[in-house]
Amino acid sequence: MASTSLLKASPVLDKSEWVKGQSVLFRQPSSASVVLPNRATSLAVRAASSYADELVKTAKTIASPGRGILAMDESNATCGKRLDSIGLENTEANRQAYRTLLVSAPGLGQYISGAILFEETLYQSTTEGKKMVDVLVEQNIVPGIKVDKGLVPLVGSNNESWCQGLDGLSSRTAAYYQQGARFAKWRTVVSIPNGPSALAVKEAAWGLARYAAISQDSGLVPIVEPEILLDGEHDIDRTYEVAEKVWAEVFFYLAQNNVMFEGILLKPSMVTPGAESKDRATPEQVAAYTLKLLRNRIPPAVPGIMFLSGGQSELEATLNLNAMNQAPNPWHVSFSYARALQNTCLKTWGGRAENVNAAQTTLLARAKANSLAQLGKYSGEGESEEAKEGMFVKGYTY
Repeated sequence: MASTSLLKASPVLDKSEWVKGQSVLFRQPSSASVVLPNRATSLAVRAASSYADELVKTAKTIASPGRGILAMDESNATCGKRLDSIGLENTEANRQAYRTLLVSAPGLGQYISGAILFEETLYQSTTEGKKMVDVLVEQNIVPGIKVDKGLVPLVGSNNESWCQGLDGLSSRTAAYYQQGARFAKWRTVVSIPNGPSALAVKEAAWGLARYAAISQDSGLVPIVEPEILLDGEHDIDRTYEVAEKVWAEVFFYLAQNNVMFEGILLKPSMVTPGAESKDRATPEQVAAYTLKLLRNRIPPAVPGIMFLSGGQSELEATLNLNAMNQAPNPWHVSFSYARALQNTCLKTWGGRAENVNAAQTTLLARAKANSLAQLGKYSGEGESEEAKEGMFVKGYTY
């Protein structure tokens, strides 16, 4: 098994909780049971795993001021699309080179608190032979892992999908914990043009809840990601209406599955018009709708709201996040971006070794911009034309 080293200068996790060489946290099991009244008898329900205290600490570490998540969990096939865009072949060596560039960017941990990895990356070494997980931990970045197995057609629905991967998840999450991962990610999607049907919404919510319960039982903080796809011509009010139903269903089933809210992170879409809508929304409008929905649907116990960018341009995603942080929120309102952090960085690199430093500088600049947005201090000055380019692709699949 690969090892992790100490989380340096962590605002929450103590160094004594990390053991070099085995990536195992030794802890005192915490009591996490609650007795629910019943007309006939009392039923003891375990509300969280023996990792309860650790889960809370990990979630708070990731949801720390001025920091967010770098989503670099693209599957090998999706990573191949990224590489193809700069003329590179989809080989393990090329994937390794690009991922090395990302995790080793000097000072990245100042702005990034967690990195979501694909399974290959979790077990992979950098081009210099150092474990990717170790490089992240040395940067004070918590390693995470994508655990779902992707979207497949949902039979009986309106051409909608469901997310597979629950089979064998318990054993996989236990192995990922041993390898050094401390949080997990499961993405499911809801399509507004296709309904969404009640079946699709319920399937999405139930799958997220079961995944979250299993992940917590293995010591991994679950990122709960119910993505409302940008596809469609609908206005912002329709997005709000659908997201309100989806989020309500998700948190109903999370509670049904005894998931500890203090030990999860929510990764939702921002409330925006459909990508093909004639009506555009300002950052202030996006913030107003999104924060209203958070207040109406999300318990304050959830420590972090780590928004996905979902095809927005780098600039759009940062401006919208900044607008949401102009006043205090009950939650840490931050980012978990993939393309909105990597797009310009990837183009700058272009697969050339001599461009690595310039690409890392670009990544750091984008990460810093979003760090400032998380603090509500982003100005938008000096942004490049590349940062303004939209990244929405109709019917995009990962």
